[in-house]
Amino acid sequence: MAQTDMDSGEDGGGGGEPEVIAKASVLGGFTESTEIRALISSLPVVHENIVTLESAIERFLVIMDRYQEQPHLLDPHLEWMLNLLLELIRSEQSPPLLVHLGFKFLYIISKVRGYKIFMQLFPHEVADVQPVLDLLCRQDPKDPETWETRYMLLLWLSMTCLIPFDLSRLDGHLTSDPSQTREPIMDRILAIAKSYLMVSDKSRDAASVLVSKFVTRPDVKLKRLGDFLDWSLTTISQASDQTMGGTVILDGALQSLAQLFKHGKRDDFLQYEQLLGGLKDKETIVRWSAAKGIGRVTGRLPKELADEVVGSVLDCFSFQETDNAWHGGCLALAELGRRGLLVPSRLPDVVPLILKALVYDEKRGACSVGSNVRDAACYVCWAFARAYEPTELKPFVTQIACALVITAVFDRNINCRRAASAAFQENVGRQGTFPYGIDIVVAADYFAVGNLNNCYLAISVYIASFPEYTRPMIDHLVAMKINHWDGVIRQLATKALHNLTPQAPDYMATTVMPQLLPIALGIDLHSRHGAILASAEISHALFKLANQNNRPVTELISSDCVDGLKSIHQRLFDRKQYRGFGGELMRPAVSSLIENMSLSKMPFKDDPVITGWQWLIDDTLKSLHLISPGPRDGIKEAAVSALAALCEQYYQPQPGMADPQMQEVLVSQYIAGLKSTEVLTRCGSALALGSLPRFMIHGKLHQILSGLQQSCSQREVCFTEARRDAAKAMAQVCVTAGVSAQGSSDSVVCEGNVSAVYRALLDCMTDYTLDSRGDVGAWVREAAMTSLMEMTLCVVGTAPQLLSPDLVNGMMCSLAQQSAEKIDRYRAHAGSVFVRLLHSNNPAVPHIPHREELLAIFPTEGAESLNWNAPSQAFPHITQLLRLPQYQYHTLLGLTVSVGGLTESTVRFSSQSLFDHLMLIQQDTAALGQFSDALLRVFRDNLRNDRVSIPFLKMLDQMLARACFDTFTTDQDHQFCVDLLSLCKEEIKKSKDTQKLRSAIAVFCGLIQFQGEVRKKVLFQLLLLICHPFPVIRKTTASQVYEMLLTYDDVIDPDVMDDVMTSLSDTNWEEDVATVRTHRNQLCDWLGVQKPQLVAKGPVQ
Repeated sequence: MAQTDMDSGEDGGGGGEPEVIAKASVLGGFTESTEIRALISSLPVVHENIVTLESAIERFLVIMDRYQEQPHLLDPHLEWMLNLLLELIRSEQSPPLLVHLGFKFLYIISKVRGYKIFMQLFPHEVADVQPVLDLLCRQDPKDPETWETRYMLLLWLSMTCLIPFDLSRLDGHLTSDPSQTREPIMDRILAIAKSYLMVSDKSRDAASVLVSKFVTRPDVKLKRLGDFLDWSLTTISQASDQTMGGTVILDGALQSLAQLFKHGKRDDFLQYEQLLGGLKDKETIVRWSAAKGIGRVTGRLPKELADEVVGSVLDCFSFQETDNAWHGGCLALAELGRRGLLVPSRLPDVVPLILKALVYDEKRGACSVGSNVRDAACYVCWAFARAYEPTELKPFVTQIACALVITAVFDRNINCRRAASAAFQENVGRQGTFPYGIDIVVAADYFAVGNLNNCYLAISVYIASFPEYTRPMIDHLVAMKINHWDGVIRQLATKALHNLTPQAPDYMATTVMPQLLPIALGIDLHSRHGAILASAEISHALFKLANQNNRPVTELISSDCVDGLKSIHQRLFDRKQYRGFGGELMRPAVSSLIENMSLSKMPFKDDPVITGWQWLIDDTLKSLHLISPGPRDGIKEAAVSALAALCEQYYQPQPGMADPQMQEVLVSQYIAGLKSTEVLTRCGSALALGSLPRFMIHGKLHQILSGLQQSCSQREVCFTEARRDAAKAMAQVCVTAGVSAQGSSDSVVCEGNVSAVYRALLDCMTDYTLDSRGDVGAWVREAAMTSLMEMTLCVVGTAPQLLSPDLVNGMMCSLAQQSAEKIDRYRAHAGSVFVRLLHSNNPAVPHIPHREELLAIFPTEGAESLNWNAPSQAFPHITQLLRLPQYQYHTLLGLTVSVGGLTESTVRFSSQSLFDHLMLIQQDTAALGQFSDALLRVFRDNLRNDRVSIPFLKMLDQMLARACFDTFTTDQDHQFCVDLLSLCKEEIKKSKDTQKLRSAIAVFCGLIQFQGEVRKKVLFQLLLLICHPFPVIRKTTASQVYEMLLTYDDVIDPDVMDDVMTSLSDTNWEEDVATVRTHRNQLCDWLGVQKPQLVAKGPVQ
């Protein structure tokens, strides 16, 4: 064996880097040929002795492994080694063990040199087929000692099956002797290959090679290729990858298919009709694969045949076909176009189909299908941009550009909008012929089209300013979007039409409006809904344009259209289309029509239609309880908005003066509605009063405010929503009426009524109503906070002297309390209102307590960045209000429900902030005393109020555990402890709430740290609870007392400590009360506490 050393050399100079030497071994040739020849020749002798046999095999392996990195050195010697070993194998005197040994040596050689090179040396003449096949059939596939034999025989057979003769010639006369049945060699080879594809050893790899060589023979391919592929697919589908056996079978079948596809010809496997059928498959991946396949196959066809494929693909675009076919067709066209296989002469046929695909939307039940078709159509347009010269696409540029813009702006699906935007951008970049392409690409880029509202209401207006796109966009909205199955799209489409009207007012007035009015009275519910909304929006937009030129709207809208708009309500009423499910769409649509007709100042004064419109608004507000919960709020808001506009336009004979009759009717009607038994009728009536214009309120303000205040004061659970809306309406009415310090209380907000309004709203801030939905009172509190802010800003802007110190103090303290409570949303709202009023200027809100200190806590520059929703940010600021006497009580009251709450993050940050404050005042006796007084006041004011008292006990337990009142423990019978014990006893008196009792037990154990007679009283309470009727309370008390005695070891005499602890831990406190009482009395003796005495109940008088 030759070896060469290569040194890297050494840098010059003695002070250089250390010498670096690289060495490698290179074999010069196969030098062990003599030894290998001797080893092979000795096999007939050594195979009988296991020791010499293993030595020979080991030596052969060592020699061969040296050539793993340079196996080509074996090439000159492979043939004589193979011949020597085959001579042993073929010899009739060779026993089976020697035959297997020969194949083992063959495997070792093939492993080093590689089976692809080595198998070519096997003899592969016609005479070798039968012996090799017979020898392979005699092997046991499950023998783990002879797998090398089976492996090499399969490789040998894969070479012999390449003989250039039809295998049927080797079968002879199979039917010459009926008594003997022989299977054809073709079937035998295929059967044995299939069987070895399912084994778990190396033979499986050789079997896959055999399959790739054998099944691709011309004669076998014609007869057995299809059957083998079916067998493979069936095997794969039935095998389970969850078991070892199933994994082996899957591996064999997949290996065979991989080898087939690698070595076989493409024409043997591709079936073109199946590719065309795959375009209509129900699976997207199949359609995509079929489209790719069609593109590849068509690229190898002559031009005439390729054009026939295009014609077959175009057959997918029929309205008799499903959305799957349209999608597959688009994918195929995109692939053909991308590869340059769609000739320009075909574009007149293809482009109209793509334009239809870009708006393809088929309704299926409550929704629709087609988003994948539209997305694929965008892909086609993208591919066309790369495939054609600008001159070839020029005749279709305007159509494609408009269609892509419409999809990018108006499609419901975000992926389609982004795909259309990308396709438009590609065309602009590569074609350069799209009208105003650069401007539109900048406005409607990938991110801009992500927001649907932005697309409909902003981007569409900009693009429509370019004349090529204006009418196509309007026509698309009218034809495809106002009748869309999604109500959100219908409403956005009508708003978009409103915004697009200035771009084409004449077209809207003379063409679009006459189209919409028949649809507004049509049969289809969605179309009718969208058409009514669109007619209303376009009319209002036309009014705005006419008003800019000091012209009446009737000069733009024809008299026929005006009559049509006026007749919509009566026609729907006559058809009873305000009832049922359809009525849930018709009522808000006609309410929008009423609002827009009123805002457009249509000449309908004293017209009977006004009475009809008023009836619809009143009936809608009275029958809200009959409407489904989903659309209810939208219908209510639409009716209220319509009422405001209707009053403003048609109930004002002279500017600033109301129609006395209508004013009396409406105000009386809605005030009466505030007393309805239906909560939703109350809500509608309250909001209706809040929407009335100023001239309708004039002279009726006292009556309206009294009704709203009365509605706010009714605390029944079922009227929570009514109180919320009454609180909203109260501020709306006051802001609308205006403020005048010396004005009449029946017309404006003045000194005579401002206090009553504030008292009502502050009373709403104490609404903590609970029902099955949770803290529904929070709705009322939120509305009251908003109303207080609006009311205060209104009063401050006109007559700040109306705000007394008491009113402002009550408002700010209530807001501080809400800012410290546990629900993130309402805490954030309260905090933002608090800061808004604090920082209000021009002029500032007067009489805010501790204004300077508050501005230091909430500086102007940091107030906007403060995230009130995050407990980690809100509570460190809120707890600073505990230092301010005016805010201390209310802030502590709000913190109580946060610290003693259930939400982990709220509890953690609120308690941490509270305890940080307590640590700061530990050395300040006056501040700590003031805090403890506020704490007792909170407890005293909320006795038996479980919303506060249970969290208060939890909070108090944490305070005592952290030794927050350690200063008081040095005093005998400190008054704070005495009062706290008295309040705790009162709180749990006759209580059956286990949560409250457990919290009280923890507090009692914490109170044990105080000195004096109070400690005896605490022990007495604990020993009372240890005999509580509830076993769980007895067990909890014993456990807590045990832990308490471990913590405070000075409570009892050390002499009885062990006895007490043993009794507490060993007694079964869940036994009956009589048994437990004995143990309890023993504890009383040990602890020196008076035994509780049973009180006999006297006779009922």
